Amino acid sequence: KEEAPKEEKKEEAAKPAITISAKDVKALRDKSGAGMMDCKKALTECGGDFEEAVVWLRKKGMASADKKASRIAAEGGIAQYIHAGARLGVLVEVNCETDFVARGDRFKELVNDIAMQTAACMDIEYVSPEDADPAMIAAEKDVQMKMEDMLSKPENIREKIVQGRLDKMVNEKALLKQDFIKDTSKTVEELIKEATAEIGEKISIRRFVKYNLGEGMEKREEDFAAEVEAQTQALKAKAEEKKEEAPKEEKKEEAAKPAITISAKDVKALRDKSGAGMMDCKKALTECGGDFEEAVVWLRKKGMASADKKASRIAAEGGIAQYIHAGARLGVLVEVNCETDFVARGDRFKELVNDIAMQTAACMDIEYVSPEDADPAMIAAEKDVQMKMEDMLSKPENIREKIVQGRLDKMVNEKALLKQDFIKDTSKTVEELIKEATAEIGEKISIRRFVKYNLGEGMEKREEDFAAEVEAQTQALKAKAEEKKEEAPKE
Repeated sequence: KEEAPKEEKKEEAAKPAITISAKDVKALRDKSGAGMMDCKKALTECGGDFEEAVVWLRKKGMASADKKASRIAAEGGIAQYIHAGARLGVLVEVNCETDFVARGDRFKELVNDIAMQTAACMDIEYVSPEDADPAMIAAEKDVQMKMEDMLSKPENIREKIVQGRLDKMVNEKALLKQDFIKDTSKTVEELIKEATAEIGEKISIRRFVKYNLGEGMEKREEDFAAEVEAQTQALKAKAEEKKEEAPKEEKKEEAAKPAITISAKDVKALRDKSGAGMMDCKKALTECGGDFEEAVVWLRKKGMASADKKASRIAAEGGIAQYIHAGARLGVLVEVNCETDFVARGDRFKELVNDIAMQTAACMDIEYVSPEDADPAMIAAEKDVQMKMEDMLSKPENIREKIVQGRLDKMVNEKALLKQDFIKDTSKTVEELIKEATAEIGEKISIRRFVKYNLGEGMEKREEDFAAEVEAQTQALKAKAEEKKEEAPKE
């Protein structure tokens, strides 16, 4: 017994004294992201070997990250990624424990990396394998068990083979199981664990959504040459009809009309205000006797009629846009469609799509694009409630239905994006804005879909007393130290 401690002291004395420079500590900190004292300890433990110290810290970090996995993470940030050409868009929410960490550059970089990663993984459908639909897995298992290559296998190993196939399929669709695009030596799951260890808080990817432009929509497949020819023939036929119907008195009226000189300056001013074509602007001013405001109204009426005619066309091109509000606590992704890629690449269309994204973020209560998208079951249930309300029972039966329908229409419209006042010009609704854009651009424009993320919505929030938590941790450390003292052998 007396010899054992002496031998330990000799071994300790035999350990070479290693000088760890501040430069080495800083270099390790820059590479690993760990604290200064942890980096110094790692280099000391590894005899100054830099690479070994990185591995030592990583192992330590992984253990630390696993311990933090049970904590509540309801703060964080929302990020987006729109791929070049605006044909692919992603919105993600990544959570941490405190707003302080969420505002840090390291966390922001991580969230942006996750958004880009999500865009790069074409086949992912959920964050974690645990999020896979159990019904889908069960159905796939049933199919796999009945496949011909399985029937020829011994019964005792069929289950294992099928389970292996299912695990592979589920993992291929899980974001966490994908190789990190910036460093394929680690998975996204390992990246998150490393970030948790480095930052010192639980980090978790909560959700994501991905839009591919026009997915699932009917594409335009018309013969454009034939379409132009058909339209030309239709215009010719219409012109012939007008010639036959036109009364001879028209010539007299034309002679009586005063000749109005329309300046290029007036035409340009009207074009800048209305967005219509140069020839349309000149015609509007001529028809309205040079009156600027009347010409604006004339063009708008013409435009609205033109927009309504275009409503039946197929619009499967367009763009995807995003809006992240200051602080990254609110994010929006929208898809707006037009008919051709040529229009989609234009500045006017891009401006419109960005306006719609900002509009969507500004309207807190919207749930769908159009009133027609409202859930019929929800409307029917609400109607049933409204019809039984006390104030309705006192009304004559013949007007109850109308009053309730009015209330339902108001409720449905309040949740529809198209029925909201446009934030940049409250004299028009979003629906009117889209009609004007359709008339101006000359193609059908439509808002197809949107998604909105509010940071931490529906999650449990951290409400611990931090002073009490620190006190509890201190007491636990003291108790542990006392236990060690009691266990130490009496020499």
